[in-house]
Amino acid sequence: MTTNDDQLLIKAINNGDTKAFAILVNRYKDLVYTLALRMLKHREEAEEVAQDSFVKIFRSLNKFKGDSKFSTWIYRVTYNTCLDRIKKNKKYISNVAIDEFTFNKLGTLDNALDHLIKEEKQALIKKCINKLPEKSSVLLTLFYFEDLSLDEIAKIINMEANTVKVKLFRARKKLAVILEQYLEHQNSMNYGK
Repeated sequence: MTTNDDQLLIKAINNGDTKAFAILVNRYKDLVYTLALRMLKHREEAEEVAQDSFVKIFRSLNKFKGDSKFSTWIYRVTYNTCLDRIKKNKKYISNVAIDEFTFNKLGTLDNALDHLIKEEKQALIKKCINKLPEKSSVLLTLFYFEDLSLDEIAKIINMEANTVKVKLFRARKKLAVILEQYLEHQNSMNYGK
């Protein structure tokens, strides 16, 4: 997907083409839902916020100026919609297991085992990220799982890139502590300490 493709879609949507909006939703639905799930940590809430985000995106599409990538703008709308929901709920939403693993046919047993080990590591990291406060969780998700730059994240959460870098560093430290506690707990269970 290119910036030019996004611009053509935006223009078509602004001209009343509903099929173009369906294409836009299909293109960005995973991005929006993943961010909402990371922040809210509850599937149903994430689905509702994803829908709300697309409604807001549709209503304010004519306000997109093109100052940043379109995906960054969508992240920002979603992020703000999640913050609104968190403020509305005024409670911490409990953790929910994330079933993102889809097992594709792999040619060899070695590849399958490597893939499973990688997935287990990612699942463990995601589980530990879910134990972090939502702002730390979002920063780590955007940076490591969505591969966004510090500048893109800064635009999404309306913060200076250097501040994002510091907060990301702190979030990694918190994650390291949670991972260490989890692994110590697992080891003590395995060895009966």
